[in-house]
Amino acid sequence: MIRELLDAGLMHEDVSTISGASLREQTRLPTLSASGGVEWAALPKESGDESVVRPAARPFSPSGGLKLLQGNLGRAVIKVSAVPEDRHVVEAPARIFTTQEAMLAAFDASELERDVVVVLRFQGPQANGMPELHKLTPPLAVLQGRGFKVALVTDGRMSGASGKVPAAIHVSPEALAGGPLARLRDGDLVRLDAITGSLQALVDEAEWAARALAEIEPLQAEDNAHGLGRELFAGMRRNVSSAEQGAISWL
Repeated sequence: MIRELLDAGLMHEDVSTISGASLREQTRLPTLSASGGVEWAALPKESGDESVVRPAARPFSPSGGLKLLQGNLGRAVIKVSAVPEDRHVVEAPARIFTTQEAMLAAFDASELERDVVVVLRFQGPQANGMPELHKLTPPLAVLQGRGFKVALVTDGRMSGASGKVPAAIHVSPEALAGGPLARLRDGDLVRLDAITGSLQALVDEAEWAARALAEIEPLQAEDNAHGLGRELFAGMRRNVSSAEQGAISWL
């Protein structure tokens, strides 16, 4: 895969790697020599299984599996490779949560049995270190399986676990940093359009601009600062950059 991307001009060959060599050196295959040492051989020209790895000249999709979404809710990324085509556009009222547990409780109480855009905010790098939100996928998949149009919009992170559910993740700027996701209110109509690359709250512009930003509850902010080693990283959360800038704290 690295060789195909390099040959297609889609990666920088002169980037240093952990071995100290150029990225091109990572396109060779380690093999065991007769003496028991390691030898590096050129890779076969053809993929061993094109259902897994395709050449750059014949990609699975001409536009790739990720798309950028932009709009008055900020900028986000969505993985569309597994999302059914009839779910690439979702327009539905927002239901806002600030913890995974609250969303799961609402699902268990049958409060989400409808077309809905689930919004989970205050989950970015400044808020709580941007934890994995994989717990949200099963209930959203159940709702989608029941025929409802559902989507997730969050300033948090999912490590590829969204599956068939449309999920706009890493919304930047995050809510705690004053991002527009904090302007959203329950019941606002939200449109996620992975075809045009749009993420919009369908709210009157003047009203939208005049809205105060929602703030994180003090108890949640306190809880975010403790457990799982979070006490050690308070300084990093204060200085961390946005998710789209790498969520780094040393620049």
